[in-house]
Amino acid sequence: MAGTGKTLYLSYDGLTDPLGQSQVLPYIIGLNEKGYNYHIVSFEKPANTDKIQGIREELNRHKIQWTPLSYTSKPPVLSTLYDIYRLRKTVLRIIGDEPSKYILHCRSYITSLIGLSMKRKYGSKFIFDMRGFWADERIDGNIWSLGNPVFRLIYRYFKSKEKKFFTSSDYTISLTHAGKSEIYKLLHTETEEVSPIQVIPCCVDNDLFDYNKLTPNDVAQTREQLNIAADTFVLGYVGSIGTWYMLPEMVTFFKQLLKVRQNAVFLFISKENPSAIYGEFERQEIDTSHVRITGSARSEMPRHIAVFDWSIFFIKPVFSKQASSPTKQGEIMSMGKPIVCNSNVGDTEQIIKKYDAGIVTESFEASDFEKIAHQMLNYEISPGKIRQGSIEFYNLGAGIDSYNEVYTYIRAC
Repeated sequence: MAGTGKTLYLSYDGLTDPLGQSQVLPYIIGLNEKGYNYHIVSFEKPANTDKIQGIREELNRHKIQWTPLSYTSKPPVLSTLYDIYRLRKTVLRIIGDEPSKYILHCRSYITSLIGLSMKRKYGSKFIFDMRGFWADERIDGNIWSLGNPVFRLIYRYFKSKEKKFFTSSDYTISLTHAGKSEIYKLLHTETEEVSPIQVIPCCVDNDLFDYNKLTPNDVAQTREQLNIAADTFVLGYVGSIGTWYMLPEMVTFFKQLLKVRQNAVFLFISKENPSAIYGEFERQEIDTSHVRITGSARSEMPRHIAVFDWSIFFIKPVFSKQASSPTKQGEIMSMGKPIVCNSNVGDTEQIIKKYDAGIVTESFEASDFEKIAHQMLNYEISPGKIRQGSIEFYNLGAGIDSYNEVYTYIRAC
C-alpha cells in the first residue's frame, strides 16, 4: 500500500552527522520511494556546514523537503530550550492550517515534546521513535548528575513526559525487544495503556557491507596501507570511544589476547583523538607498536572491517542500554566478522548467540578475558552464517517495511 498524506520528520540529530547518514536518510529515502511525502527538520552542527549542500542535493533528487536548523550548544539547558522554541515555530509554519493531515515522526525525546503538543492541540498523528531511554542515558553517561538540583528537575520532567510519550503517541518505536519489555515494566501493563510498539533495530546497508565484493588483493592493500603484516592477527574496533564504550576494559582484553597472539594488532577505525587510545595503552604498559588508528569515510568502512580477524566492543551494562542497538554490530556481522562483546546491552547477546557470531563475556575480569582469548583460537568462524544473521535481523529493507507497517496502521486509524 503506497503512502499517503504528509510526514514531518523531526530530528535533533543532524543529517550531516554520521548517525543521520546511516540511521535517518536511508529509511526516509526508502519510504519516500513507497510514496510517502516527507519534510525533514533537523539540527545541524556548525562544524558540518560544508556537508549541507551534498545532503540537500541528494534529498532534492528524491523530492524530499528539508529544513536544516543550526544546533545550539551553549549555554547548557538554555540552548536546548531555545532550540525547542525554534523547532516549535518551524513546525507550526510548516503544518499551517492542515495539522490533522500530518504524521509527526519524532526521533528521540526533545522533538517528541513538539509531537506530543501538536497531537494534543491540533490532532496531528505522533510517532515516538524513542531510540533509547534518553533521560536515563544522561544519568548513566554522567552527563547529568542527580546531585545537581537543576539536572534532577530536568530528569524528573523528562521521565514524566516519557510516560506520556508511551501512552499518548499513536505508535512507539523501540530499537530492541529488551527495551520494549522495559517499557511494559515501567508502565505495569502489557496491553491497555501503552501505544502499539514496533521493534526496529539500527539497520544496515547489507549491499554496502558485503565482504563478497572485496577481493583478497583489496584486503592485502588495505593491510599494507595500515602497516599491518599479512600474518598479523587483527582485533578491530569501530566508532567513537568514551561515555558508553569501555576503552580501558577493551585494552585490558587486548593485553590478555597478546598472551595468546603475540603479534596481534588492535586496529581502531575511529575519528576520535588518538591521544586517549595511546594514553590507555601506555597506562597499561602495552607497547603502542601494537596499535593502529585510522579514520574512515562510510564508503571505505567495509575495506577496513575486512582487515579484522575479530572485532570487539564493550558497552556499559547500565539500565538505559537495554534499549541500545549498536549500529556497528550489524555492520560488522554483515562483513562476516565475529565479535567479542559483553552481556546486558539490548538484544546484543541474543543475536550473537543465535547466529554464532562471536563470544559474549559476563564479566570484565582479566582472567575471564584470557579464557576468551584461548576460546578464539579454536572458534569455528562461519562468515556466511554471521552475515546471514545481519541480513535477517538488521536488514535495511526489512526496517523500511516495518516503518511502512507503522505508517499504514496510523493512516488507517
